Amino acid sequence: METEMAEASQPPISLRGVSKSFKDGQVQALDDLSFDVGPGEFVSLVGPSGCGKTTLLRLIDGLIQPDEGEVLIKGRPPEPTLNMAMVFQSARLLPWRTVAGNIEFVLGLRGYSRKESRSRALAILGAVGLRDFADAHPHELSGGMQQRVGLARALAVEPEVLLMDEPFAALDAMTRETLRGELLRLWERRRMAIVFVTHDIDEAIILSQRIVVLRPRPGRIDAVLPVDLPTPRWQNDPRGQPGFAELRRTLWDRIHAMGREGVALEELAGAFGDASSTDEAPR
Repeated sequence: METEMAEASQPPISLRGVSKSFKDGQVQALDDLSFDVGPGEFVSLVGPSGCGKTTLLRLIDGLIQPDEGEVLIKGRPPEPTLNMAMVFQSARLLPWRTVAGNIEFVLGLRGYSRKESRSRALAILGAVGLRDFADAHPHELSGGMQQRVGLARALAVEPEVLLMDEPFAALDAMTRETLRGELLRLWERRRMAIVFVTHDIDEAIILSQRIVVLRPRPGRIDAVLPVDLPTPRWQNDPRGQPGFAELRRTLWDRIHAMGREGVALEELAGAFGDASSTDEAPR
């Protein structure tokens, strides 16, 4: 009982002094990152390419381990549980299973009975508008519909933590807009903690309660900016609000300045024949 109470008082995600390097320490991806994500909070990570956003998600998910510092999920090291799910840039569906079958497969691995899995799969497909496609196969769906299935699969286990790595980046503008709205609607109903990686500044503002801006390699926190705009945003588009334009300009100025800074450093390194460059930068 005491252990459960202690876990309940911990933030869903906590990072303390997290650093990570690759290539035997030659490439430092992240350096001394510390921040928390509260219960039901939607946090986006933005920053120039190579600042370690995807690496940070992989650390939170427990796929890789930090070199220094600690990553905690409800006060414990990350491990595969029902409490955490990941949505990738591509849906990564099993092509030989039906739409519902993809979701049922994951639920079965998590211990649900066949009957429970079917019921939950159909319910979550209804929530993302795909109930009528439950018995279709992935190749019969558009890219946007496949990505909806990927989102439904992650939400079916009702995770407390949802990690999303540019899930809408490869979609057309109209589909991306639709899925943003569906994500916000589902999040406001279920209130899981979300960490969302994106290169799209507008997307980060529309979706988030806070935005963590990372500096280029090694990734460090440049700023943590609150998004104080009216909700629910799936009903009230914030782009017409004065605060939206101001926050967008702040983010753009910060990231654009980092880009200029990075170019200057690369030119300086080139001028002096920097031998430490690598063709495998972290994302």
